[in-house]
Amino acid sequence: MKRAFKFTSMLAAAALMVGAACIPAKAETPLKIGFSDWPGWTPWQIAIDKGWFKEAGVDVNLQWFDYSASLDAFSAGKLDGDFVANGDGLSVGANGSKNVMILLTDFSSGNDQVLGKPGITSIKQLAGQKVGVEVGLVDHLLLEHALTANGMALSAVTLVNTPTNNTPQVLGSGSVAAVAAWQPIADQARLALPGSRAIYTSAQAPGLIYDGLVVNPQSLKERPQDWAKVMQVWYRTLAYLNDPATRADALKIMAARDGVTPQIYQRYVKGTHILSVAEAKAAFIKSDELSSIYGSDMNADAFNVRNGVYKTPQVISDYVDPSLIEAYKAP
Repeated sequence: MKRAFKFTSMLAAAALMVGAACIPAKAETPLKIGFSDWPGWTPWQIAIDKGWFKEAGVDVNLQWFDYSASLDAFSAGKLDGDFVANGDGLSVGANGSKNVMILLTDFSSGNDQVLGKPGITSIKQLAGQKVGVEVGLVDHLLLEHALTANGMALSAVTLVNTPTNNTPQVLGSGSVAAVAAWQPIADQARLALPGSRAIYTSAQAPGLIYDGLVVNPQSLKERPQDWAKVMQVWYRTLAYLNDPATRADALKIMAARDGVTPQIYQRYVKGTHILSVAEAKAAFIKSDELSSIYGSDMNADAFNVRNGVYKTPQVISDYVDPSLIEAYKAP
């Protein structure tokens, strides 16, 4: 009886094992990633339209946001990753939502702009004037850099805190002498007030503003292979944008996402230095210079503390994880 019981138990256990083997493994939930209206990020629409995430074997839900709203969503834990300017990643982290930069898409090389109203042709003419800018965000950083580069005190202008999406209306109203905004909002501001012009741009400060993908550290720890696949899709997308045979189609998709013509969007792309693999790897090498994400973060950190975005200087190395880009090899 004991042998029979043992045998029956073995059969039952085997049946359970077979049954368990037939139950499909639980699928990973999609990686939820925010992206916004910036020429270094709209190429992701190409990957979405082409179905390249599925081909890479990673489930990704890319969600389109106004930029500030994407920061709020990441801070609220609604996103696993977000595309941000590096200084804003520090701000989000210092205020409780830890993140690490794993991918650099670009640095701004003209698309962040200080725009003066008609008659304002230089930064020095802003002394004693009002400037509309979203205080604490990336183009406030550009404005401060412009003032310093022109030998002016940071207090030389009066800031009018303005959500970046609203800067065209504020400039058009005539209530400020200038605004600071990124493309395509900068163009919208120029159209809102004919005769206005860029008086300082990020082309004069390469490396001041890096853009890239920050992710929740726990998500990176749990799913490094999936994030590596996201990186693979990015470089496939970048190759499609850079290939003369497919560039026109890439620009068409990006322009449609932005609601402008491909001709206009090509100009936006020129104002964004999209980084090659080699350039991205070089930017992840530690240095105090703006040519390194570490040096750029140090500069942004000082800006954030100075402007009360947060009180305590951040440990920059906690915000940068170069492991995936260092391991990346082109297929």
